[in-house]
Amino acid sequence: MASLRDIKQRIDSTEKTQHITKAMEMVSASKMSKAEENARSFVPYSEKLQEVVAHIAANTDATHPMLQKRDVKKTGYVIVTSDRGLAGAYNSNILRAFHQTVEKRHTSKDEYAIIAIGRVGYEFCAKRDLPVVKSILGLADQPNFADIKKLASETVQMYTDEEIDELVIFYNHYVSAISQVVTTKTLLPVTEMEAGETSSVESQYEYEPSEEEILKTLLPQYAESLIYGALLDGKASEHAARMTAMKNATDNAEELIGDLTLAYNRARQAGITQEITEIIGGVAALE
Repeated sequence: MASLRDIKQRIDSTEKTQHITKAMEMVSASKMSKAEENARSFVPYSEKLQEVVAHIAANTDATHPMLQKRDVKKTGYVIVTSDRGLAGAYNSNILRAFHQTVEKRHTSKDEYAIIAIGRVGYEFCAKRDLPVVKSILGLADQPNFADIKKLASETVQMYTDEEIDELVIFYNHYVSAISQVVTTKTLLPVTEMEAGETSSVESQYEYEPSEEEILKTLLPQYAESLIYGALLDGKASEHAARMTAMKNATDNAEELIGDLTLAYNRARQAGITQEITEIIGGVAALE
C-alpha cells in the first residue's frame, strides 16, 4: 500500500497538471472563437468567387484545364493537420482517413504526391517514407492567406502542368465546439459548380477584356481559396478539439484527485487507528 507521502505527492503533481490543462483549455477556447470567426467570414468571398467562375464556365465557350477531367495517372493529396499534439483525435482521424484512401486506391508511391500542411502530417508521412513533394510547417494559429499563398499557388500549378491529374484535400470540418468531421474533397478538376445557382450574375457583371481571360485568372485563385478555406476550417476544428481534450483532461484530473484524497484520508485514518491501538496495548501491558 502506498505511503501517505507518496499519495500526497501524487495529489500535488496531479493538481499542478490540472492547472496546466485548465489554462490550455481557456487559451484554446479563445483561439477557437477567433478561428471560427475567420472561417465564417471567408465563406462569402469564396461563394461569390465560385458564383462568378460558375457563370462564366456555364454560359460561354471558354475552356480551362481545371474544368476538364482527364485520366488520373497521379493524384495530389493535401493533408491539413496541426503542428502540435494534445488535440484528442483531431490528427489521428485525418491521417487514418488519408492512409486508408491511399492503401485502397494506389499500389505504388509513384501514383500519388503529398502536400503536407502541419508538422504532424508531415512527420507521419516522413516516417513511412511517403512521397511528400511540398510542405509548410509552423503556421500561425490564425493564418493569413499570404502564409500559404506560395504553397497553394505551386500546388495548383502542379495540376496545370499535368504533374498531377487530380487534387484531393483532407481536413477536419468545423461543425461545433464539440463536433469536427473529417472531410475529403476533390479540389481539381473543378466539377461541382452549377450555373443554375448563378442566374443573377449575368445582369450584374460585364467582363473585360474577355470572359476567357478572366476565367484563366479566376480559376487558379478559386482553387487556392479552397485550400485556404479548408485551412481556416481546420484551424477552428483544431482549437475546438484541443479545448475539448484539455477539458476532458481537467475533469479526469479532478476525478483522480478525489480518488487520491479519499485514499489519503483512509490511509491516514488507518494510521491513527493503529497508533491508538498501540497506545492502548502499551497501557494494558503496564497495568
